[in-house]
Amino acid sequence: MTEETVMLVQSSVENQIGTITLNDPKTLNSLSGALIKDLLNTLEHFRGEGIRVVILRARPGSKTWSAGHNVGELPKHARDPLTYSDPLRVAIRRIQEYPTPVLAMVEGGVWGGACELVMACDMVVAAQSATFAITPARLGVPYNIGGVQNMIGSVPMAVVKEMLFRAKPISAQRAYEVGIANYVVPADQLEAKTLELAEDMLANSPLVITLLKEETHVLAHALALSAETFERIQSVRRRIYDSEDYQEGIRSFFEKRKPVFQGR
Repeated sequence: MTEETVMLVQSSVENQIGTITLNDPKTLNSLSGALIKDLLNTLEHFRGEGIRVVILRARPGSKTWSAGHNVGELPKHARDPLTYSDPLRVAIRRIQEYPTPVLAMVEGGVWGGACELVMACDMVVAAQSATFAITPARLGVPYNIGGVQNMIGSVPMAVVKEMLFRAKPISAQRAYEVGIANYVVPADQLEAKTLELAEDMLANSPLVITLLKEETHVLAHALALSAETFERIQSVRRRIYDSEDYQEGIRSFFEKRKPVFQGR
């Protein structure tokens, strides 16, 4: 078994299974540009080494799997906070396009953009204590249409609406019931269950699994969207990131208080 520390993530490889451990406890594994850069570099290294299954996890015993998008890196005013080239958007696409299965091993709270990151993985194994919350409405951040489409591809529309509109955590058991998590197990069985699934995949044809991953990804996103509709949605998003409410959401986060939104 080999192991190396790559700045804000740790990586290890055993039996063609590569593990990436989020390793920035100071920010609760917030998805900063620096952390995502290390994550992408590790994925690229794994791809070059022919790693056949990737496991994405936090440190054992973590209370927070990831706090989501690093709010300090969001633009303060009059700029789109989630452009196509935003590091989180790049990470989502890279996981979806990775040619072999990526398994999310979840212990602790999953917040905001980290929820979409988990949903972008091919399977999710969660500890009983895990929670999941999608929080752009709490922060006043205009989530982009690609991100919402990704979530709809993983979870029924009614559940996506509930999570987006309420912006409250749901339990691991609820996540299992609605299809976010494939398995929910006690924390002391989390690693063993995830490795069991990974080893099952190693026994199968890697060429066929790569094909099946691509086919499922293409079919999940086979939703026609006209240019006119896209532009209309973008114009609504633009009004939001130009708004007083957007500034209030960011300001209240750093002031550690509830935002007071005025709808303007």
